[in-house]
Amino acid sequence: MADDDGAPSLGAENDALGVALEAVHAAVWGYGVVGAALDAGARGPVSTAEAAHRDVRDRVTAVLTGRDEKPPPAEGAYALPFPVLSAVDAAALAVVLEEGAATAWVRVLDQASERSTRELALEALSGTEVRAVGWRAAAGRTPVTRALPGLPAD
Repeated sequence: MADDDGAPSLGAENDALGVALEAVHAAVWGYGVVGAALDAGARGPVSTAEAAHRDVRDRVTAVLTGRDEKPPPAEGAYALPFPVLSAVDAAALAVVLEEGAATAWVRVLDQASERSTRELALEALSGTEVRAVGWRAAAGRTPVTRALPGLPAD
């Protein structure tokens, strides 16, 4: 979807932002499940992560609306990739949520034609990896960091 000069088009950028917004909607919803599986004293990182995703959601919605694009709405519910029956399962779900958002933000970086969009995507991508590190540790996953967040591990 590039222009003749090879640069991404604003339409491709908007499409990528829509996909990222869908991933953010899923993360906001999913953090409700994560929080429900944790003891009240362990929910601080859940509130922080959910607030971060809500902030990005609002920013992306504003960008798309400002471009006369219709932002994709949140679904009523999302399918879980596995049952969440323990704190370790909750942390593993949070990893899935953050990695899903990271993948979408990498696509935005690839398709971005405007500097402000690249800045937003890089900020959001960095935030997803920072949060994922803590959740990977809580889920007992190694390594806890990824050299290239949002890209396939292999």
